[in-house]
Amino acid sequence: MHFHIIIPAHNEEDYIGKTLESLVAQTVLPKKLVVINDNSSDGTQNVVEEYASKFPWISLVNSKSSDTHLPGSKIIHAFNKGLELLDADYNIICKFDADLIFPKNYLETLAKHFNSNKKLGMASGFCYIEKNGQWVLENLTNKDHIRGALKAYRKDCFNQIGQLKPSMGWDTVDELLAKYHGWDILTEETLHVKHLKPTGQSYNKASKYLQGEAMFKMRYGFWITLISALKLAYKKGNFQLFRDYMSGYFRAKSNKKEYLVSKDEGKFIRNLRWKGIMKKLQK
Repeated sequence: MHFHIIIPAHNEEDYIGKTLESLVAQTVLPKKLVVINDNSSDGTQNVVEEYASKFPWISLVNSKSSDTHLPGSKIIHAFNKGLELLDADYNIICKFDADLIFPKNYLETLAKHFNSNKKLGMASGFCYIEKNGQWVLENLTNKDHIRGALKAYRKDCFNQIGQLKPSMGWDTVDELLAKYHGWDILTEETLHVKHLKPTGQSYNKASKYLQGEAMFKMRYGFWITLISALKLAYKKGNFQLFRDYMSGYFRAKSNKKEYLVSKDEGKFIRNLRWKGIMKKLQK
């Protein structure tokens, strides 16, 4: 099973060496790995070049964009630059963050799952963050959700969902569209991935409305957005975020932002979300 890995990186000098070290130590090595050095002003390029000089399957691409660290579009535009440079000779395409440490059997375990289930479209392990000297689950979402930091897609699934959307919410809509097309999704609890920089730590203040905007663009509708915004703000321990999310939703609605999904896909997504909400209420 051939893995291609794309890592967008912006000022990751302190972390990306650890990420690459964990990937070159895998029991199943990727066929190709490309790092998109996206407008970094630190030593990210030097770190990646050192690994690229030792491992011919690792390559570096320097890209110029803005200094603003916004979730969604910036990351996916960088990812797509890497995708353009890779050939189509792969089974699994991965989008990984530049601040992760993978267990040695990470790719091997994913390969076993993909080989054993031909309808498996996406798979991952779990992100763990360090708190008080202990590595604990970074519990921002449900355990059946694959975090944007460590996405792995079967090629057919990746192409059928239209690849990745350059927008906040890309790492939710990809799963929803995979389910729409009948693919399975797997999160493997035995795979503990160390996340060195907690999610959102470097996001610009301008990003605060983008989560609500993404809920609008995924055609959640008002009530599902309200429930989702409350839940996410509660998990992050910040009620101000709820107001930001809802404000982002209404701003997107008033500005008639373009949807990420079709009407039929939106209907499927709303039904799926309501089923999940009702299931939790019945517990």
